Amino acid sequence: MVFCVTYAIACMCITVPSLPILFFGRVMGGLSTSILYSVFESWLVSSSNHLALPQSALSNILGRATLVNGIVAAIAGVVSNNLVSNTFTFRSPFVASGVLLVLAWIAINRTWHENRGGASAGGDGGIFQLRRLSQAWVIVKSGKPNPLGVDNSPSPPVDPLLLVLGLTQTCFEGSMYLFVFVWVPTLQEAAQTATLPLGIIFSAFMLSMMIGSLLYTAVVSNPPPTYPGQQVDSPLTVHAKLSSLVCATSALALAAAVNSRSEHVRFGAFCVFEACVGMYYPVQGMLRGTLISDGHRATVKSFRLDSISPG
Repeated sequence: MVFCVTYAIACMCITVPSLPILFFGRVMGGLSTSILYSVFESWLVSSSNHLALPQSALSNILGRATLVNGIVAAIAGVVSNNLVSNTFTFRSPFVASGVLLVLAWIAINRTWHENRGGASAGGDGGIFQLRRLSQAWVIVKSGKPNPLGVDNSPSPPVDPLLLVLGLTQTCFEGSMYLFVFVWVPTLQEAAQTATLPLGIIFSAFMLSMMIGSLLYTAVVSNPPPTYPGQQVDSPLTVHAKLSSLVCATSALALAAAVNSRSEHVRFGAFCVFEACVGMYYPVQGMLRGTLISDGHRATVKSFRLDSISPG
C-alpha cells in the first residue's frame, strides 16, 4: 500500500516542470522500486511456506507472475503509445499510471491479509525496524541465512552462497536499471527515422520478457531424462545453473548491442536481454526463497537493492 502511494506521487511529480519537484519524484521512485522488488516477493514466499506449498508450486507461481507481468506491461506500452499520440504529451501515461495505482491500493486494502513473515516479526525496533536491520546486516556480512536461530529454525552457514547471490543480484539489476535509462538514446542513435515508436518497442521488450518466463517454466517443469546411476541435480543446483546461464547470455546480448551500429542488431540484442530478465526474476526468487529466512528476506534484499536503486 505504501508502494502505491509513493509511486503515485512519483508519477505526479513527473507532470510538474520544476527541477526540485522532479528530483523529489525520483526519490519517491527509488523508494518505490526497493519496495516493489522486495516486499511483494517476500509476502508471496512467506505465504507459500505458511501454506506448506511444495517448491514446484512456488516455482510455477513465480514463473506465471513474470508471464502475467509481461502481458500487462506489453498492453501498457501500446496504451501509452496511443495516449501520447492522442494527447500530444508524454505526461499522459504517468497520469494514467497514477490512477491505476490508486485502484491497486484499494484492491490490496480490501483483499490482502497482512503478512509479517513469522511470529517473531513483532517488536523489532519500532517503525524503522532497527533490530531487524541490524540482523539483516549480520546476514549480509556473515553469509548466514538465519543467524541466531531466528524463527526457531537455525540453519548452517553457507558463506559463499549468499555472497554469490548478492553479487549476482547487484550486477544484474544494476545493468537492468542502466538499460532502462539508455535503451531510448541507444536505439535513437542508430535509427534511420526521426522518431521511434517507443511504446511499441517497449511492448516488444515485454513480450520478450514473457518468452523468457515461459522458457523458465518449461525448463523447471520438464527436467532432462536421467540414466541409471546418474546423480539428479537438486532444485537449488538447477536454479543456480540457470542463474549463471542467464547472466552470461545477458552479458553477451549487451556486448552485441554496444559493438553494433545497426538499429536492428541493437533492438534484437535488447530483446534477448529482456528475455533474460524474464528468466531472472523467478530464478532469483526461488534462490532467495531457499537461502534466506522468511523474517529477513525483504530487509536483506533491500540492503542489496539500495546500492543500485535508480532513485
